[in-house]
Amino acid sequence: MQTFTITPDLEAHLMKRRGMVHPFQRLDAAKSAFIVVDMQKYFMTNGEPGCTPPARDIVPNINRLAAEMRARGGLVVWIQTEAKAETPVDWANLYESYTPEAKAKRQSNLGKNGSGFPLWDALKVEAGDETVIKTRYSAFIQGSSNLDAVLKKHGIDTILIGGTVTNVCCESTARDGMMLGYRTVMVADCNAASNQENHQSSLAGFLSIFGDVQTTDQTIANLAKNSKKVAAE
Repeated sequence: MQTFTITPDLEAHLMKRRGMVHPFQRLDAAKSAFIVVDMQKYFMTNGEPGCTPPARDIVPNINRLAAEMRARGGLVVWIQTEAKAETPVDWANLYESYTPEAKAKRQSNLGKNGSGFPLWDALKVEAGDETVIKTRYSAFIQGSSNLDAVLKKHGIDTILIGGTVTNVCCESTARDGMMLGYRTVMVADCNAASNQENHQSSLAGFLSIFGDVQTTDQTIANLAKNSKKVAAE
């Protein structure tokens, strides 16, 4: 599994800037959402164009944190990317960097009926969870999805970000969420990138300016300090 290290230089920067390493140690599950980004077959299955094998390693942590959130009255949101094949072409500037073959495969496999659109089978999705479909890297950018409205409906002020890939859709969503006013935590070992360098640099950049980065264990401990278990029905 990919790791995240808070280097001495980063820690010194954080202490100078904010006087602490982790700004969001108060996590009230009732006002929090665990947003799981793009854990779809397109990004996890060998042979799919977007396959990121390290994403398979974070499935147990995602399931564990999702279960903890539900038990404490929090919200779990599953984000799925849909690649639309429309005329005129949706997101045409993106496809200027694709070959015609790569464009066709992305639109086919990541289309709503494509082989890569469904969530990975080992993820434990429950009936009370929300599912949001996005069409851009960030789920928050205008026109990408209704995520902001879903969170507002549930009274959410804090978001925990997991999924793949760390430095693209996860970071884009996390940064935009922070700039919309959400207290934002990227959960380090619930995120996966194509390689360790991208994972580390993405999380370090986010922690230095935008929000917090915690492990699954840290996040669960902070939830336990600040919220109560919901009695099972």
